[in-house]
Amino acid sequence: MAQQIAELIEQLPEHLQAEVRDFVEFLLHRYRLTTPPAKMKLGWAGGLREFRDKFTSVELQHQSLQWWDKEVTDVAEHTDVL
Repeated sequence: MAQQIAELIEQLPEHLQAEVRDFVEFLLHRYRLTTPPAKMKLGWAGGLREFRDKFTSVELQHQSLQWWDKEVTDVAEHTDVL
């Protein structure tokens, strides 16, 4: 199907090819707005159970942010991202 559409588009003048591109972008945008988001997976639930006696929920939030920040920083140092 994609090959057939590409062959048809190639037969059009450039200005009409641009219109086809614009229309496809419009369709993609409309599709994204009407497609419901995927349901959130809860595979992580209970993943921090071992820390429940060490931290309150607020402390655990702060600690997890520190762990995440350290991991991001470590990765950035090795990939020249920052």
